[in-house]
This record gives sequence, structure tokens and C-alpha cells, in this order.
Amino acid sequence: MSAFMFNGVNLAITTPFDANDKIDYAQFEALIERYLAAGVHGFVLSSGTGMHVYLSKDESKELVAFGAKVINGRARVIAQTSALLVEEVVERTRHAKDCGADGVMVLPPFFEGPTDDQGIIDFYTSVSEAGLPIIGYNVPQAVGVEVTPSLFKQLSEIPNFVSVKDSSGDLAAQASLVRTGLPTMNGADPLVPFALFAGAAGLIWGGANMAPKTCVALVNAAQARKWDDVQHIWKTLAPVMSLIWQGDYVQSVYAGAEIMGYGAGNPRRPLARLSDEKQVALRDALAPLIERETSAS
Repeated sequence: MSAFMFNGVNLAITTPFDANDKIDYAQFEALIERYLAAGVHGFVLSSGTGMHVYLSKDESKELVAFGAKVINGRARVIAQTSALLVEEVVERTRHAKDCGADGVMVLPPFFEGPTDDQGIIDFYTSVSEAGLPIIGYNVPQAVGVEVTPSLFKQLSEIPNFVSVKDSSGDLAAQASLVRTGLPTMNGADPLVPFALFAGAAGLIWGGANMAPKTCVALVNAAQARKWDDVQHIWKTLAPVMSLIWQGDYVQSVYAGAEIMGYGAGNPRRPLARLSDEKQVALRDALAPLIERETSAS
């Protein structure tokens, strides 16, 4: 198992699209620069929040290459290289390595893939041959595969397998992964402070697109073990993070980021712009954060 190096806020950055539904690279660069200025510790390129499943392979690879070049060592770079075919995952992972990425995030086999532990182990063993640190992805509600503590321990024996991002939304299940003593990353926005207190090693956080300065401040306070400060900051974040987790997550992040001045256009089809009704509720939840983000400038 390689050393873990992905602590702090790893932003699952949105992928901006222009009016013609093409990736807007000028806006992408501008967003990266603003998030770097906000103190973000790392970026996940072609993340789920960044519309990975609705990017072609070539688009995803180009996005990773461009983003890694812009970041240029100023923050960590994680590329999502998930795909249905293991050969394609390896290809994408090797490309990410060539682009200078520090690691990759990879879903277990999905869409009628193997669900037994050995099948999952064999899959990640093949991916490890590409030579980059791997963050597995536990989102059983979406792919039908659960990374249990027992499986996590077996996966950790694979060279280059460094962590599991837990997006189950189940704090008890995540705590059981943390108790293995292996680096566990939280990927469920409403659980952030609880996961950090439980000992999560780092975060992959899509909701941080909306309020990066506040999210970084919370994590920095947690790393300094200033739990009263964490609780105070979380009071402004909790309504938003709970709201977006209730449904239409990606659309909500795009809409919220636009409200907060970090616009990335609309999500790509087949996802639609967040409904007007939900935008009103989101804007209300974000109101206290607007002042905080501005005062943090």
C-alpha cells in the first residue's frame, strides 16, 4: 500500500460548459485559479460532480491534461478514471500519470460487473499496474458493490491502493472503515464534520464548489483540533449540504456554485438545470454563506 497524501479538501470540481454544451476551458482555468486562491488542497478532475459519466473518453482525458497543466503542482491532482472496461480504466490511469496526476479515483466494476470480493480485488489489482495511487470508491447505492472493512483490508494489500472514498452516506458504515486504521476519505457532504471527528483522513467534496473558503476554513480548524470552531462554521454549511444531498445533487451543485459566483454553466444533458422551485430553496440556504465567503476575501 502506498503512502496516503490526500488529506484536506479535495474539490470534486465542476466541469464548465458553454452555450453549445462544449467544455469551456477558459472558464475551467478561471475556476481553478479561484479555488486555488481559496486554499483548496487538491482537485478531483472529471469527478462525478464534474460530469464524468457524461464526458466522452477523449473529453475526460483532455480535461485531465488541461487541468493538471493549469494546477502545475500548486495542489494535488486526482483524476477519475472509472470506466466499464478494465483495459480502459488502465489506459485512462496511465494517461493521468503521464499528465502528472498524483492519484486516481476509480469506481469498482459496475453495471452487472462482479460483486464478489475476489472479483473486486482482481479488478483493482489490474488497475494498480498503471502505477498511480488508487482511491477506491464506495457508493453501494449507485453501483451495487459495498466496500466492507474486510474487503478494504484486502484491497490495501494491493500495491498503489491507498484509500477508499466513502459516499454511502452512512456514518456508522464509514466509521467502521475508519476503525480499520486505513486511510478513509469522506465523500458524503452532510457528514463532513462528523467524519473528520471520527478520523477520516481526507475529503472529496463536491459541495465545496459553492463555498470553498468556508469549507477550507472548516477543515483547517478540524486539522488544528479546534472543534468549537468546526461546530460554528458547520452551522452555516449544514443546511446547504443536507439540502443538496436530498436529490438532484449535481444539478444543485451547479446551481449553487452559480449563485455564489463560481458559475460553470448548466450541467450537461441528460441532466437539466435545477428547477426554479429548488433554486429558491437553495438560494435561501446559501444566504448566510454569501456574507461569510465575501468577508473571507
